[in-house]
Amino acid sequence: MKTILSLLFTLVLITGFAQNSKKQKTETKALPPAEAEASVQPQTPPQPQLSTLSEHFLRKYSIATRWNDAEVAKDAVYDLIIENPQNDSLIYALGLGYYESQKYPSAILISQDLLLRDQKNISYLELSAASFEALGLRDKALPHYETMYLLSNNLSALYKMAFLQYDLKRFAESKTNADILLTKPDLATQKVVFNDAQNNPKEYPMKVSVLNLKGLIAQDGGDKVAAKKLYEEALALAPDFLP
Repeated sequence: MKTILSLLFTLVLITGFAQNSKKQKTETKALPPAEAEASVQPQTPPQPQLSTLSEHFLRKYSIATRWNDAEVAKDAVYDLIIENPQNDSLIYALGLGYYESQKYPSAILISQDLLLRDQKNISYLELSAASFEALGLRDKALPHYETMYLLSNNLSALYKMAFLQYDLKRFAESKTNADILLTKPDLATQKVVFNDAQNNPKEYPMKVSVLNLKGLIAQDGGDKVAAKKLYEEALALAPDFLP
C-alpha cells in the first residue's frame, strides 16, 4: 500500500477521535424538572466552542495531508499523541505510517509498546510481524504470526507461518502447516502475488504457492519424485508460475 493510504487511514482515525472529543464537550446537563417546565421559549443554538489544542493539531494534520507534506502530518500526529497518550488508535496509525514508509524499526517499537497494552490485538500483532519480516528477522516475526493464527484462525497468518518455518529450516512444521492449508475450504478463494515472466506483479491462487512449498520441502528432504509431482500439480493450476 502506498504511503498516502496510510495518511488517509490516519485521518479517518483522528477525525473519529476529534468527533468523539467534540461530542463529549458539547453535551449539556439536563435541566432540573422545575426549570424544564418553565422553559417554554425556543432554545438558542449553542455557539461554536473555541478550538482545543487537539483540534488545532487535527487541522494541522488535515492541511499537511491535503498539501502532501508527510513530515508535517506525522509531526501533527505526534502532537495529538502527546495530548492524548491513551488513544491507541493514534499510536497505531503512526506505526502504520512508519511501516508504509519502510521505517520498520520505528514500526516495531510502536507495535511492541501497543502490545504491552493489548497483547491479543490482531492488528498490533500483524504490524509487528510484518515489520520484523521486512527486516529479515524471521525468527522474531514467526511468533507473532503464530499468536495471530491461534487467536483468529487467520489463513494468511498460517500461510506466513509455513513459509517462515521453511526459511528457518523447520521443515517438519512447515510441511504440517502446508498440509493444514490444503484442507482449508477458504484456500480456493485466496490469492498471492508473485512476479510473472515480464517481472510484473501477478495474482495466483494461494494453493499454487502452497503446493510449490511442499515441493521445495520434499526436494530438500531428498525425495525428488514427490517434489516433481508437487511441482507438476502446481504448474497444472498456473503454467506461468515462475517459482
